[in-house]
Formats: sequence, C-alpha cells, structure tokens
Amino acid sequence: MARSKTSSFWITETVNIDAVDTFTNGTIDIAAYVDVGDSQGLAIEEVTFVIQSLDTTTNSYTGNLQTALAGDACIDMQVSDQPYPAGTMLRAGAVSLVASGTFFFDDTNNVGTMGTDLYPDTFGTLDEARMVINDQLYVQGLLGISAPIAARNVAITARIKARVVKLSQKDWMSIAVTQTAADN
Repeated sequence: MARSKTSSFWITETVNIDAVDTFTNGTIDIAAYVDVGDSQGLAIEEVTFVIQSLDTTTNSYTGNLQTALAGDACIDMQVSDQPYPAGTMLRAGAVSLVASGTFFFDDTNNVGTMGTDLYPDTFGTLDEARMVINDQLYVQGLLGISAPIAARNVAITARIKARVVKLSQKDWMSIAVTQTAADN
C-alpha cells in the first residue's frame, strides 16, 4: 500500500515534431522523486496531452493546427516508464505504457477529434494510481499523413499529475520486478 509523501503536482514535457512519420522522443528526469533505499516512488494520477502549432521563427504557440499542417493528420502520443524500442510506438498491452492517445485532425474543416485511443488517462485514487520507480519517464509523438509546413512544428505536451509516495518494501519489489521484466 502506498502512503503519500506530497500533495499532487504537475510534471510536463514537450516534444516538437518537425517531420511526418518520424518518431520524436523526450525524457522527464524523475530521479529526485524515486529512492530505492526508502522505497519511494512516483504515483501518476493523470496524464493529459496538449497538441499545439509551434511557429519556429517566433517561438510562439497556437491551438490552430491549420497553421502547422499541410492537410489531414493523425497524431499519436505516449508516455512510458521504459525507453521505446527504436522506430516504433508501444503496443497497447505493453507493461511499460503509462498513458497514450490518438488525435485526428481534419484540415478542410479545421476540426480535431480523439482517435481510437482516448485521453486523458485518469487513474483515480492513490490506490489506483500508476506507480513508477524508474528514474525517467519517456514521451513519444508521431505525426502521420501530413507533414508540418515550413517553419512550423506540431508540439505535443504531456502534462502528468503525480505525487511522491512511500511504498511498502513488498510493493516496491513487486513494481521493480514488473518493470524489469517489461515486454515492450
């Protein structure tokens, strides 16, 4: 059973996609929150993804994806507690997958919709939170169908609501064994 050591707080990471069909990765250093000797880990309560257009000449962001894309697009995003296998997204059943989502953009109508993978991922109470004891989280994005237009990127920000927790020694070891044996 986990016991909370802090209140909830937010961690964020943004990856900027500048090409179609190219995996874009980012990492979040959470080593300050994890302590092996104290059986301390990070309880992830919620992960939300925000998708924006980035003008690389002015370093300004907007929610209007028509300013970034040359046509219809599919945007996939994931957060995991293990590094990604090279050149691939994790399958939905991967033990290391923390959160994921898919977003479809209809350029003609300037409309966005959630795809087959819904988000935000909300885990519920502390007992239901996703426990992580690795020292990093990994964020990945993939843009499909249309490429960004000149001087534009598609920015995906993972917003992670978490808290530091003290785990029982048995729970900490169970998570360690599970994460070590993760079959990505």
